[in-house]
Amino acid sequence: MDNTTKREFPSDFLWGSASAAYQIEGGYLEDGKGMSNWDAFVRIPGKTFKSTTGDIAVDHYHRYKEDIALMAQMGLKTYRFSVAWARIYPNGNGELNKKGVEFYNNLIDECLKYNIEPMVTIFHWDLPQSLVDEYGGWENRNIVDDYVNYAKTLFKEFGNKVKYWITLNEQNIFTSLGWLTAQHPPGKFDDKKMFYQVNHHAFMAHAKAVIAYREMGGCGKIGASFAYTPSYALDCRPSNAMSKYNYDDLKNFWWLDVYGYGRYPKAAMTYLKRKGIAPEIKQGDENILKKAAMEIDFMGVNYYQSCVCEYNPMDGVTPYGTMNTTGVKGSSQVVGIPGIYKNPANPYLMTTDWDWSIDPVGLKYCCREITSRYNLPIIISENGLGAFDKKETDNSIHDDYRIKYLEEHVKSLGEAISEGCEVLAYCTWSFTDLLSWLNGYQKRYGFIYVDRDENDSAPMTRYKKDSYFWYKKVIETNGKCIE
Repeated sequence: MDNTTKREFPSDFLWGSASAAYQIEGGYLEDGKGMSNWDAFVRIPGKTFKSTTGDIAVDHYHRYKEDIALMAQMGLKTYRFSVAWARIYPNGNGELNKKGVEFYNNLIDECLKYNIEPMVTIFHWDLPQSLVDEYGGWENRNIVDDYVNYAKTLFKEFGNKVKYWITLNEQNIFTSLGWLTAQHPPGKFDDKKMFYQVNHHAFMAHAKAVIAYREMGGCGKIGASFAYTPSYALDCRPSNAMSKYNYDDLKNFWWLDVYGYGRYPKAAMTYLKRKGIAPEIKQGDENILKKAAMEIDFMGVNYYQSCVCEYNPMDGVTPYGTMNTTGVKGSSQVVGIPGIYKNPANPYLMTTDWDWSIDPVGLKYCCREITSRYNLPIIISENGLGAFDKKETDNSIHDDYRIKYLEEHVKSLGEAISEGCEVLAYCTWSFTDLLSWLNGYQKRYGFIYVDRDENDSAPMTRYKKDSYFWYKKVIETNGKCIE
């Protein structure tokens, strides 16, 4: 509130970085790992940039010791990574793959050797394909039991060493792109009824896993990570102010309220029932969701951008405009829900090459909103800038634009903390360059440049970018160097 307030991070603040198994590991069928839905999806022509896959990714499966040593040199306090479900249970259930358990035990031990706190994401979008083939994956309520069994296996195998757990990564994104826009598996378009049903199954999986963790004696911290896009009304016109309210209920609070309160927003549920697309909720589900909401320890936030809300007439834009997956600035289209809201560009903000608004203040906005609405601690589980990085002839990478982006966001986060928000960790996306799902390897996020492109035979050599040394200093000074 007061711009003169000094930003100060807690002495035990966890400065970290993040990744996801499919985007970095490779080794896609090694040591008993089964096929995932992403292994199958990327083989559909036209689904990814230049048909890129995660078959090899950046070869973290074979180079994890090298990568963690680089984290240690930086001084990283926590490393957030996900477990590939199909590496633990190749068929999603049934026989446990001991080689998969061994890999993650080795990865965790390597982190602990350097005093890097492992932060484990249980599900980061890669579902065993066997469960899709068997009963439709997230579309079937059977997924809840299989997910909980998988989660309990991780708690049992790694719970004595892992103190931070994230149940689901960006549930709002993998369900939206999977069942509304057909850009992620299973590649379905405008299946609104199933979209909300899939989300309810995911909520139940999250809730039952949280409860199981506590029943198993878990004394660490557990929560979910949400891709949070805070909204601003275009202006003070009441119709635009209401469009923001409706956007928040349908695009933010639909998920956050379930995690934080164990219930759905009433206005949004009323709207969905009127449309005939509300999820089927079984007797007892609400009690389970509420019990889990009382057990979570934090709200995870993946923050990249904010949005603007304006009233959208009935003949206005739809949710299915073109998404920029090429890095050609200005190629994305305005989207929205007719009669409810649309999201025009913010004229006061710059954008990335992928048309994502750059808004450091939005990060503080997120934290303040979560603190006021849910009174929960916060983990910033992702924040970063995707860009076209260039390796010079001397192998240097001058990413001053990334430093500027991260510096302004860290400043904003420090302000949120000074204004009363309890923030436990800040994890950048990402530590190394990696596969950017639909964008291939051209969209780089890391502190470490990985020498590869769309050609899987690339050398994969690691190089430190300028941002690596900047973040090292931020960690050394606990954020004081950015004042």
